[in-house]
Amino acid sequence: MKQPILVLGANGFIGREVIRGLASTDWAVPIRGVRAATTAAQGSLEERSLDATQVDSLRTAMQGVAGVVNCVAGDAADIVLNATALFDAAKTLAPSPRIIHLSTMSVYGSAVGLVDESASLRGDLGPYSEAKVTAEKVASAYPQSVVFRPGCVFGPESEQWSVRFARLLLAHRLGDLGAAGDGCCNLVHVSDVALAVVRALEDPRMDGRAFNLATPAPPTWNEFLTKYAIALRAVPVSRISGKRLRIEGKFLAPPLKIAEILARICKIDARRIPPPIPPSLIRLMGQDIRLDPRRAESELGIRFRDTQAALEQTARWFTETSIAP
Repeated sequence: MKQPILVLGANGFIGREVIRGLASTDWAVPIRGVRAATTAAQGSLEERSLDATQVDSLRTAMQGVAGVVNCVAGDAADIVLNATALFDAAKTLAPSPRIIHLSTMSVYGSAVGLVDESASLRGDLGPYSEAKVTAEKVASAYPQSVVFRPGCVFGPESEQWSVRFARLLLAHRLGDLGAAGDGCCNLVHVSDVALAVVRALEDPRMDGRAFNLATPAPPTWNEFLTKYAIALRAVPVSRISGKRLRIEGKFLAPPLKIAEILARICKIDARRIPPPIPPSLIRLMGQDIRLDPRRAESELGIRFRDTQAALEQTARWFTETSIAP
């Protein structure tokens, strides 16, 4: 008998790929957890409407499921509310569902060097980083949970790490950053994240474990930006000075971020707004932190895909869609 698996945040970038991964198995029936259910066509996936920050709403949506995949995104406050409500709801169900919780590498904060899952969770990079640590602590108190800490999840449809960076490279606002881009770029393809989720759901022995997800041979940010620019034909690759980056982060990023928010509120196409390069991204590109993915490789059997081929695939997708300028 197939197992019903509820995917929270099913309309998001990672959530959509997890749905596809579960649907391709012979043992799972994915259920889309969404804010507002739509009228489903015959033969399409079941949808359950829910509020991912409310215990009662989640308890109702989780009735009869064997597992839950938490791909919910949001600001710091919503991250904590979601984790608290989700695990509080799960504790009231019998039998209790297994839960896959998607966290982030930012829980390691300002750590440098090779970092495995035993490293302390610093959460010292601001409210988002701190909230993710808090959410993990809630997840770790639930015995049937598995936590994933992915790096920069890219691939077709990734607004953050594929579309945004493509636009910045084509506008020659990013490129070779010199010393500012010597940090480690912990890329992981979205299909590898979805595969890890499926493998963890298949094996109850993974309960209570945490896994880093990132390519084992990561490029520097300069290498990533250069390779992606070439794949996009955004050549010649621009050399971006430290002074120019500081101007971007300090003076241009705040008004551009406000413009992005106003565009969403007014339902204006945000692609008309130049993407900001916030100080947090500039800091990340210089941070020499490298995720150690060996646990995921050995225990889940993940073989992370080749970065170069994946970047070329992503660039083709970008140029072939209406997202390209």
